[in-house]
Amino acid sequence: MTSAKIVVAGGFGAGKTTFVGSVSEIVPLTTEAMMTDASTGVDDLAATPNKATTTVAMDFGRVSLDTDLILYLFGTPGQQRFWFMWDDLVRGAIGAVVLADTRRLADSFSPVDFFEDRGLPYIVGLNTFDGVLHHNVEDVREAMSVDQSVPIVRCDARERESTKQALITLVEYAMRQWIAARSAGQPRPGGPAPR
Repeated sequence: MTSAKIVVAGGFGAGKTTFVGSVSEIVPLTTEAMMTDASTGVDDLAATPNKATTTVAMDFGRVSLDTDLILYLFGTPGQQRFWFMWDDLVRGAIGAVVLADTRRLADSFSPVDFFEDRGLPYIVGLNTFDGVLHHNVEDVREAMSVDQSVPIVRCDARERESTKQALITLVEYAMRQWIAARSAGQPRPGGPAPR
């Protein structure tokens, strides 16, 4: 049995908690808190006017991709004021899914920079809200300045099969990165190998 840690990151309201919850085979642990007046003027609710709660620490879930591969999912908080926790959340991860809302693509720039700076493999998951993808994949790639080698996938954070496919894409990509680094005599991308 092999287990691996995956991080699900992205901007505020991009669908990270929903993503973890839709695919987790256990009841996910969430740290959702009611939004208060303190977030007024700090958190932009224009694209998510009905959002009443927010993640203040992390989300945690588990999914078995195969009989011998279990993924532990850690969802990050989206607001910048909670990003100090990201370094701890990514420790030991094999990769990350950067969940992007194409209506607010700029919210994904910092998470992409975070993983690129740490050399951790990541993919971009374009979350389709109401089943609509507002921009095509290549336009998003150009806008985000994401290298051609980085997979960008369309996904619906509400649908288990869609989120599972995004995770499979990430695991395959992370493995290719690990094999390439090993062949070149370099350390595994993102740090030491998982146990």
